[in-house]
Amino acid sequence: QLHLTESGGGSLQAGGSHRLSCAASGSPYPDNCIAWFRQAPGKEREEVATIHSDSTHGNPTYADAVKGRFTISVDNTKKMQLQMNNLKPEDTAIYYCAAEPWPYAGACPRDYRAWGQGTQVTVSS
Repeated sequence: QLHLTESGGGSLQAGGSHRLSCAASGSPYPDNCIAWFRQAPGKEREEVATIHSDSTHGNPTYADAVKGRFTISVDNTKKMQLQMNNLKPEDTAIYYCAAEPWPYAGACPRDYRAWGQGTQVTVSS
């Protein structure tokens, strides 16, 4: 069973940069899609970014709200990161990483079976 643990949340200033990390333990999936989601107070959870662990399966994708500011990455040790630049107050949310076995090229799935516990990001103006 795959376990995911996020870290790096905190109280941040608008315009600044910050990095979230997600460590995988247990039985990692050999080929998978990794995603970051976020949920702001009173709002539905939204997908922020996705990436294939095998880069030949496709390019990372980003929600319009974060495109050009956030970068998702995954390394060979199954550590996933979300680099967040030019932070805005509307980026305030609980951020979750997720993983799903996905040995296919193209778009990542809509549903994920492995989730982290979430980490709070608060951006002040």
